[in-house]
Amino acid sequence: MKQHAQSLSIAVAQLNCTVGDLKANADRIIRALDQARTLGADLVLTPELALSGYPPEDLLLRPDFYRACAREVARIAEHTQGITLVLGHPEAWQAKRYNAASVIRDGRVLTTYHKHRLPNYEVFDEERYFDHGRAACVFELKGVKLGVNICADLWESGPAELARAEGAQVLLGLNASPYHMNKLQRRYEVLRERVGGTGLPVVYCNMVGGQDELVFDGASFALNSDGTLAWQASAFDERLDIVRLHDGRWADGEEVEARPIEAEVYEALKVGVRDYLGKNGFPGALIGLSGGIDSALTLCIAVDALGADKVRAVMMQSPYTAQMSLDDSRELVANLGVRYDEIPIEPAMNTFAGMLADQFRGLPADTTEENLQSRIRGMILMALSNKTGAIVLTTGNKSEMATGYATLYGDMAGGFAVLKDLYKTFVFRLARWRNTVGPVIPENIITRPPSAELKPDQKDQDSLPPYEVLDAIIEAYMERDESPREIVAAGYPEAEVRRTVAMLKRNEYKRRQAPVGIRVTKRGFGRDWRYPITSRYQDEN
Repeated sequence: MKQHAQSLSIAVAQLNCTVGDLKANADRIIRALDQARTLGADLVLTPELALSGYPPEDLLLRPDFYRACAREVARIAEHTQGITLVLGHPEAWQAKRYNAASVIRDGRVLTTYHKHRLPNYEVFDEERYFDHGRAACVFELKGVKLGVNICADLWESGPAELARAEGAQVLLGLNASPYHMNKLQRRYEVLRERVGGTGLPVVYCNMVGGQDELVFDGASFALNSDGTLAWQASAFDERLDIVRLHDGRWADGEEVEARPIEAEVYEALKVGVRDYLGKNGFPGALIGLSGGIDSALTLCIAVDALGADKVRAVMMQSPYTAQMSLDDSRELVANLGVRYDEIPIEPAMNTFAGMLADQFRGLPADTTEENLQSRIRGMILMALSNKTGAIVLTTGNKSEMATGYATLYGDMAGGFAVLKDLYKTFVFRLARWRNTVGPVIPENIITRPPSAELKPDQKDQDSLPPYEVLDAIIEAYMERDESPREIVAAGYPEAEVRRTVAMLKRNEYKRRQAPVGIRVTKRGFGRDWRYPITSRYQDEN
């Protein structure tokens, strides 16, 4: 019969770490140790690679990086008197590199686990950096045998079962699992598979915070050996929670209610903006308003993430800008309380027209003149950015990134793309949801037909299929890898499918030059989209 301690208290440290800021990350872990000790915890569990932040990318190829990490591990160890720490960190050992978790107590590293499964899909590149671990790691604390696994070790069978075979009675999971829509439900499914295969309760500690295009949502949790959810931490918050094990079961704790998907995504975007600017030292954000829904939503997210005092909006009207666009923009900024400036671009348009008159003589007006307007606006925003230090947040969405419905060095000019992984249809959903929290976006912005306003009476649907159709085609081709033939078979018009796929392929060169943006779907135009610019591959017919 298994023997269990009457009580084991585990502090789950859901930390927001910054890649490469080893001292600050170590200080954060030490504070968690001190807090946990005050709360009477027996053990502190950190996220995967908490010391280095995740993902460190090619920092992991530098020998000096591992030496610096080792020094901080030693410093952290000095603060483990009377408490056990399971610390995620990179480790160089015997000419190999590992994604590691060390068990540290009373100033000493008792044992170190090396991650077995190294994911090399979606946004992960761990095969590039690490060697595979082979051995289980099981240690005893207050009569309970605890098995250590790191992230993908729990997503695939093998490592957890090996820990059980070595005597583990509880599984401790260190994770750096980035957010995308519906990810938490998938985590539950996978962890219940491991629980079912091992018969062991598990506690899952996940990282939180923004790192470049990734957002980690935390949402740490504990499952009993029958797969029931015993405790769930809130998402997107840095926090330390105590979970208690009594005779092999977790004591019931807080369970956070599920939020609408719009609320979840909005929070992810806020965290992504806040941490990108905060961790990179930008004093504020600049946004070019157009009177359209994309720039309005971007402005709302920026204000909610940073505060109105750190955000500035600029309307750069042209002769084609409708009066309603000006009126709606003025109402929006008044609702949000941000600094707002209007800078007409017609003088610059006339200057460029004069400068290029000889070159363009005899040639009809076309998208060249339209793109000039966009690039004038980009120059103005970048000039303001240079002068103030604030970063320009671009406003393009995933539908535009897919089809190239954006201007290089124009509306694509900037440092961070907030809506880059949101389809246009979801932009509308998110704007409507934001207005349920507080009605800040004028209804006219949401209901009027989208337009770039670069020529008279222009509408997006003059150049693109209806967004409901366009977005569904892009999702099928780009996120699910369906061929045009399969998409047509699903009921979409063949002409629209062929046109959309052709636009998607043709504009890879633009996407390579687009600013980094926040990933919120299972596959975004970034780390997990790596298609050649030069390619003659033809999809199956």
